[in-house]
Amino acid sequence: MATSYDVIVVGLGGMGSAAAYHLAARGRRVLGLERFGPAHNLGSSHGGSRIYRQAYFEDPAYVPLLLRAHELWEKLATDSGREVFTETGGLMIGREDSAAFAGTLRSAHEWGLDHEVLGAADIRRRFPTFNPAAEDVAFFERKAGIARPEAAVTAHLDLARAHGADLHFAELVLGWEADGPGGKAWVVTDRGVHTADRLVIAPGAWAPKLLADLGVGVTVERQVMYWFQPEGGTGPFTADRHPVYIWEDPDGTQIYGFPALDGPDGGAKVAFFRRGGPGPVDPDTLDRRIHPDEIVAMAEYLRPRIPTLPGRFLKGAACMYASTPDGHFVLTRHPGYPRVAVACGFSGHGFKFVPVIGEILADLATDGTTDHPIALFDPRRVRVRPLPKVTR
Repeated sequence: MATSYDVIVVGLGGMGSAAAYHLAARGRRVLGLERFGPAHNLGSSHGGSRIYRQAYFEDPAYVPLLLRAHELWEKLATDSGREVFTETGGLMIGREDSAAFAGTLRSAHEWGLDHEVLGAADIRRRFPTFNPAAEDVAFFERKAGIARPEAAVTAHLDLARAHGADLHFAELVLGWEADGPGGKAWVVTDRGVHTADRLVIAPGAWAPKLLADLGVGVTVERQVMYWFQPEGGTGPFTADRHPVYIWEDPDGTQIYGFPALDGPDGGAKVAFFRRGGPGPVDPDTLDRRIHPDEIVAMAEYLRPRIPTLPGRFLKGAACMYASTPDGHFVLTRHPGYPRVAVACGFSGHGFKFVPVIGEILADLATDGTTDHPIALFDPRRVRVRPLPKVTR
């Protein structure tokens, strides 16, 4: 006989783990289903660090969610006792008309966010690891920092379990149905059948397989993260001296990076944004090897911009972006199944929102609506403001 719950959460990565916690904390009987183990490295919620920032060049409509996310990151750290977030400050570097700079500045002005504008000489003086061109400028935001994906997922899972959630790992979801006999949602796995009044689906890179009827073309892209040991050591790259950053070139190419977070031998992490090789890819057969030509390309790109960073390659890791055509999220009740809340298509910039998206999913699953502004993320959207184009 199938076990029945108030809500089933499919996928326990960043978004799903947060949803399971918020639902369980509201007293709901929650079942969480995950095809891999807890806080695994086979999806998009791994790699040790993600950038958090508030002034958002992608669209100012994201800012209210980011402000709430900041509150929830602090609460998660307090409630879990884990280091899930570190404030480091953040630089958005580029020419004055670049998306990284101009879009961020526009967002800050619209929402009255505290910031500084730095010229090239100011950047070199304040942050001597960087070597900007004379024409480069930077937006500096003190509230920016680092979210720790593995720690955050683990914290949300631990808190969900402490509030009574039933979490199943290594259980593969084969299919789902909603509003069938008895007005229930049904989930079929390789272990059996589960039923619930409501369903939350947060499948990450598996969205094309579990949400094929959503009406949004989610494309899965392979991405690579790199860790280098800087020449002369990590001293100048520690979190009290080196901010998180996004750097955009005139041709639209963007890199993003972090301070050295894991001691003197852990190196500093950097990556291209949306430059992971030909796609789309299948998440079940993703090429997880880091190829020599990829390492060389990253090191050569860094050398004129952050000269001491590509001293010695330490390691790399592959992850995935599940991207929508316009780069904006999908976060809503399923258009065809009112009992189902969906979260997908985070397009490589979603993890900073994890705690507030968990809150929104809990709203949608319990009340059918939310007070948070999520109109931009409706899959039926007609008019959208596409994200700035970048070189792939």
